[in-house]
Amino acid sequence: MIDPRLLRDDPDRIRAAQAKRGLSADVVDQALAADEQRRSSITEFERLRAEQKQLGAQIPKAQGDEKQALLARTKELSAAVKEAEAAQNVAEESYRAAMSAIPNPAADEAPAGGEDDFVVLEHVGTPRDFAAEGFEPRDHVELGRILGAIDIDRGAKVSGARFYYLTGVGADLELALVNLAMDQARAAGFTTVIPPALVKPRAMDGTGFLGQAADDVYRIEGEDLYLVGTSEVPLAAYHSDEILDADTLPRRYAAFSPCYRKEAGSYGKDTRGIIRVHWFDKVEMFSYTTVEESFAEHQRLLAWEKEFLTKLGLAFRVIDVAAGDLGLSAQRKFDCEAWIPTQGKYRELTSTSNCTDFQARRLDIRGRFPADQGGTRPVATLNGTLCAMTRTIVALLETHQQADGSVLVPEALRPYLQGREVLKPVVP
Repeated sequence: MIDPRLLRDDPDRIRAAQAKRGLSADVVDQALAADEQRRSSITEFERLRAEQKQLGAQIPKAQGDEKQALLARTKELSAAVKEAEAAQNVAEESYRAAMSAIPNPAADEAPAGGEDDFVVLEHVGTPRDFAAEGFEPRDHVELGRILGAIDIDRGAKVSGARFYYLTGVGADLELALVNLAMDQARAAGFTTVIPPALVKPRAMDGTGFLGQAADDVYRIEGEDLYLVGTSEVPLAAYHSDEILDADTLPRRYAAFSPCYRKEAGSYGKDTRGIIRVHWFDKVEMFSYTTVEESFAEHQRLLAWEKEFLTKLGLAFRVIDVAAGDLGLSAQRKFDCEAWIPTQGKYRELTSTSNCTDFQARRLDIRGRFPADQGGTRPVATLNGTLCAMTRTIVALLETHQQADGSVLVPEALRPYLQGREVLKPVVP
């Protein structure tokens, strides 16, 4: 949720932020009207309550007709106070709904526009030239078959479209990636976490995943629970309704968890293989810090993502995501996209977002600071993918394949794969 003072003091800034995302500014006017209604309802309720208390003090001293008049007025006031309280609650709900519909204003540096309006910030590594090596690269589906690593047919048989099994070296590869990612995060000072994959609505709503992204979320019928699409959700809610001491910031967590997404609206996209699936595992970084420090922390998360992809020997680029593609909570987002040889293009592998104090306001997470630093106030939250398993496996297999269908193992992964330097075909 945005800072209410920003809405009241500079609504034109919020209108401009909406336009930068390609969204209507109507929600700003609705929120301003709801805020005015909320404040007037509070004033009316407090006025009636004050009169009720004043009369309550006069009644014991009054006698005769005066007392009867006061009692009659007290009865009227009691009904009016109840009505005013109900009106205040309705106004509060309307205000919160209107405020919740306003995304975090994008950073000034974020490009304007939608999904295709990103800006490329840098390229790391050079895509491999298979033509110069004299062979046509196989895609990850074929490589997964001959390595005995990916079984899509049985995944579909058991669970349906966009499901899969990782078998043999495929399963070993995921576990190796998990351990490499966790070791890197641990060395950088992150606390390792295995969080719940089912959360209550407040956690999902507090992180902004019941707004624009609601169509992608799995809800458990008959239960007040949702399957998370990223461990950002339980990590953000971990300190909900808490006040953190300033000297404990930043707090950094690295979580391994399964992730579930409906992939609504992706009909016909990436139907082959394991690029776009309904379930995958992921190692996610998450930071709590101050808003002032969040911008430097964002760069640190990006640097850790780049470090990990470089260890894997992947060619990738870093993009500055456009405002219209940020999602509800992010103020700015950087994606690392790896080169996928058989697709001839870069595809997202990791993403890191600075949500400033937007999620913290919704989840009531504050920091306790000295009075001259603002006293008790919302903290900032940031998230960053260290390794999304399926897409990383796709990039690894396709990038490091050899003409005979074998796959070279990056040196950083070998200690986690029992020292294997090559993954060899097991079927024709």
